[in-house]
Amino acid sequence: MTGRPASSFRVYLNGRMLLMSVLGFSSGLPLALTGSTLSAWLVAEGVDIRTIGLFSLVGIPYALKFLWSPVMDRYVPPFLGRRRGWMMTAQVSLLIAIALTGFLHPSQQPGLVALAALTVAFLSASQDIVLDAYRTEYLRPPERGAGAGVWIMGYRIAILVSGAAALILSDYLPWSAVYVLMGLLMTAGCIATLAGPEPDGEGVPGVPRTLREAVVQPFATFLNRRGAREILAFIILYKIGDVAAAQMTTPYILQHIGFSRTELGTIFKGFGMVATVAGTVFGGGLMSRWSLKRALFVFGVLQGISTISFLLLELTGRQVWALSLVIAVENFTGGMGTAAYIAFLMALCDRRFTATQYALLSSLMAVSRYVTGAPTGYLVHTAGWITFFVTCTAAAVPALILLRRYDRWEGISEGPLG
Repeated sequence: MTGRPASSFRVYLNGRMLLMSVLGFSSGLPLALTGSTLSAWLVAEGVDIRTIGLFSLVGIPYALKFLWSPVMDRYVPPFLGRRRGWMMTAQVSLLIAIALTGFLHPSQQPGLVALAALTVAFLSASQDIVLDAYRTEYLRPPERGAGAGVWIMGYRIAILVSGAAALILSDYLPWSAVYVLMGLLMTAGCIATLAGPEPDGEGVPGVPRTLREAVVQPFATFLNRRGAREILAFIILYKIGDVAAAQMTTPYILQHIGFSRTELGTIFKGFGMVATVAGTVFGGGLMSRWSLKRALFVFGVLQGISTISFLLLELTGRQVWALSLVIAVENFTGGMGTAAYIAFLMALCDRRFTATQYALLSSLMAVSRYVTGAPTGYLVHTAGWITFFVTCTAAAVPALILLRRYDRWEGISEGPLG
């Protein structure tokens, strides 16, 4: 057993991890530019608050990306291959679209700005489709947890750059320069795409030869596997308690416990992000030696425990050390669970149509997140905060029970069995 813990993290010395972190950065960069940063720009230009609210609709492509994902399984660009060809196409298009968006005038051309933001969101969602497929096909099963960890790290850094850093720059530079700079940062993704090898998906027997096959076969193949319905239920349930608790965390900390917005921003948003990244990296390292089933169970239990830890604040009240501890535990274990969850989605995908199946599964995850969050306020209002967090903790149990059926589920490409 000597040296075993340290050896679990040798996976991060693999050059594949550096590639994953840069591609994760490329994936996360456009998000704030059509969200919080765009909203700040609209406010600075004096756009009506009602119009600003409507701009949230530009994020719709992220929820509907499964609709055009079969195109990326079926057709192969005439350069770089099936995956890298689409990656480069999306990244170069994003570079141009983001840069050009900055030359518009929101107060005078709100319609054009909305169209430009929608275009960036569509291209970003398209990039996510093919990047998810590339990550799934490129990483070996023992590397998936670690790969998910460094991917999330790159993704979070990108959100800081295109969110916080872009806002700071806007105090010193015109918005056109800010968006041009953000667009140029997409070159990092382009370089990673050129540097990375093309997965061997094109050589896999049964790759769809028609668009109809690319649309129908991913559904049919998945639903015909043994345990398909249980797998879908597990995907919906695994993080349902964690997601429900997260929906009410901000009002709990601000309104119920009484922390200031500065304390919330510093501890919850800043320190919490660091804890999340640390959790995904730590969890990914463990997964280089653990079986996927074991990781899902252990990390799922820890997620549940972290949710109930919020009740510590009921005992301590407004104590910064208590909030820091709770946020650290919740985000660290949530990051571990996310690493295992992403690795599970990757393990489920058939290499013949990875893009479509991963887009479908991740969209299902997103829909469950929105549906779960909707009734949380009513539960707090009716039953109180203690009952709310106990309920969210209990919500982790059904998925853990379903894991008892894991060995009967068909079509999961496993990692280590240690």
